[in-house]
Amino acid sequence: MNAPEDAQRRLHAYLSGRVQGVGMRMTVAQLAQDFALSGWVRNLPDGRVELVAEGPEAEVERFLKALHARMPGYIKEVQRAWEPAGGEFDGFEITH
Repeated sequence: MNAPEDAQRRLHAYLSGRVQGVGMRMTVAQLAQDFALSGWVRNLPDGRVELVAEGPEAEVERFLKALHARMPGYIKEVQRAWEPAGGEFDGFEITH
């Protein structure tokens, strides 16, 4: 049985490529607000960017497409895992 399109889901993703030092975290945070998503984004010591975004799954997918369009050529790979939404986030922030 499929979940309703507006069911809240959590995306836990790791972005790799040229994703640090190019404004990726700020872009992710700004776009997440445009899409009314909650969660966080941070740089990892290995050069990847980790992000957690919660919202309707279709909206999160649109957010990812918009991120690729906003940062063309920077993101080479996205490792993603869908999880149940936890609902503990209040807005979207850049963490360390």
